[in-house]
Amino acid sequence: MKQSSRQRGFTLIEILVVIAILAILGALVVPKIMSRPDEARVVAARHDVQAVVQALKLYKLDNGVYPSTEQGLKALVEKPTSGTIPGNWKAYLDKLPRDPWGRDYLYLNPGIKGEIDVLSYGANGQAGGEGFDADIGSWML
Repeated sequence: MKQSSRQRGFTLIEILVVIAILAILGALVVPKIMSRPDEARVVAARHDVQAVVQALKLYKLDNGVYPSTEQGLKALVEKPTSGTIPGNWKAYLDKLPRDPWGRDYLYLNPGIKGEIDVLSYGANGQAGGEGFDADIGSWML
């Protein structure tokens, strides 16, 4: 029985070509993947704002008025003890959501852009901005 002692391996050129192809693919794919978390945060913030607005509408349906700005969104999880005390209060949310950047949502009654406003200032936490730094509010729904 004769065995071939010749072993076949990759040459340096073949390895360099594979590394170059992987580097090119990485340069094209990584930037697209890296923006996905920011897009997901914006979508999550819009969803949260929509859920809070729906809870506020139920609050108004039960109590005839929206909570005041002073009572804030806390009125959706705890019965207010100041201002207009709701007669038919229920817990409208299990807990108050925080925006995807870790900050509380803002609530205004009366709102600037609508009857009420619920908003997040986006990634930068400041009013205004563009792209991922733009405000996300109930008037956008």
